Amino acid sequence: MSTPPSASSSDEQRWRDPHPETRAGADATEEGRGAKVARGLGATARATGRAGRYTMRQARRAAEAQGAGESGLSRLIQMHFFNTAGDAAVAISLAGTLFFTVPSGEARGQVALFLGLTMLPFAIVAPLIGPFLDRFAHGRRWAIGATMAIRAFLCWVLAGAVVTESVWLFPAALGVLVASKAYGVTRAAAVPRLLPEDFTLVKANGRVSMSGIVGVAVSAPIAGLASLAGPEWVLRYAFLLFVAATIGAIRLPSRVDSSEGEGDLLLREGAESGARTGSMRIPPAVAYGLRANCAPRWLSGFLIMFMAFQLRENPLDGWSVEVLTALVVGGAAAGNFLGVVAASVLKKINPAVTVTGVMVADIGVAVFAFLLYGVVALVLLGLVAGLGQALAKFSLDATIQRDVPHRVQASAFARSDTTLQLAWVIGGFIGIAMPLDPPRLGLGVAVGVLVAWGAFVLTRTPRRMARQVATGN
Repeated sequence: MSTPPSASSSDEQRWRDPHPETRAGADATEEGRGAKVARGLGATARATGRAGRYTMRQARRAAEAQGAGESGLSRLIQMHFFNTAGDAAVAISLAGTLFFTVPSGEARGQVALFLGLTMLPFAIVAPLIGPFLDRFAHGRRWAIGATMAIRAFLCWVLAGAVVTESVWLFPAALGVLVASKAYGVTRAAAVPRLLPEDFTLVKANGRVSMSGIVGVAVSAPIAGLASLAGPEWVLRYAFLLFVAATIGAIRLPSRVDSSEGEGDLLLREGAESGARTGSMRIPPAVAYGLRANCAPRWLSGFLIMFMAFQLRENPLDGWSVEVLTALVVGGAAAGNFLGVVAASVLKKINPAVTVTGVMVADIGVAVFAFLLYGVVALVLLGLVAGLGQALAKFSLDATIQRDVPHRVQASAFARSDTTLQLAWVIGGFIGIAMPLDPPRLGLGVAVGVLVAWGAFVLTRTPRRMARQVATGN
């Protein structure tokens, strides 16, 4: 006798799902859990949004404090935040692409070629930028914006190049570096024009530098998370940051473009011809501070390029390349942060003594790293180099503020930053050109260069400056 259809269907249903009531309860439980997770994520997103908005309000309030909002300095501070945030994202994206995936010999050759080409605009074009922009309305704002827009475009190009391993990888990466250095020169000429009343240049530059540190601190974790999806997504994130920075540059006050009543700071003899009315020769104290600053800036460029390939080619026993690089770079970043904080906190600082002490400290830590080459020595080298670079730059800013008339200060900052950027590029070029074996050879050359330059700076010091350095007064 055949089974009734209804019974057959019931047996089949029981065979497929023997406990339908239990399964329905489990589904309901899973739906409840999913709803709880969704509500938790929503609450977390809302809390993060509120915290982000509160942080932005506090940051904007700090940027606009003491008249910075009325003078327009706050806009430059906000723009610099996006600038450094974008630079941090680019560095994180290329850290594992530029140095760790390309063969070492090929990478060194291409980086050396393109970094060598970057010396051309700094050595020839940069001294002409200031006078050229002075003759055109809206020149500086568009020059600053151009350095941002160029980096935004190159980041978009790099996002495709890192995926396809295009030949445009190195040219685009070095183009980002050149534009970043050019931004430093153009920004230096803008800061003096946005000073609030009773605001010193040292204080203004300190506030701008602090916004850059905050930008790195905020952007680095976001870029790190984006890197989990691939380096191209970090570069697209950097693209958005540089677009925001470009808009910020265009929104700078119109007084950034004004050069009424200003003169030029002449760095060498025979430069009087063609100079603007009110120009002046560089004061001895400023000349000394500028020469002394070239040492830590040269060391910074040298270490970045040399150690990037050195640690990859000759890693220390028991340490991975990525961890070693992170330790050295982290030490340099921590040193730079401590230098910015120290310069902002110290009420009184002797610029001549400080820059001299930085030169001596750089020589001492380079000798230490040469003799006791290891993880501790390299981290200490990065820490002292970053700390010294920040303190020396603030000392130079203080000297310009004290000894250079207001009408020439914009030119003084532009010329000094151009010189320091050139010192960085030369240091990086030598760092790439150095042999990687034995590992201590490059550090020995760095010691020799620092000692020779320190002797040159001290022998060119006027007697009055020498007494000031010796006595600390």
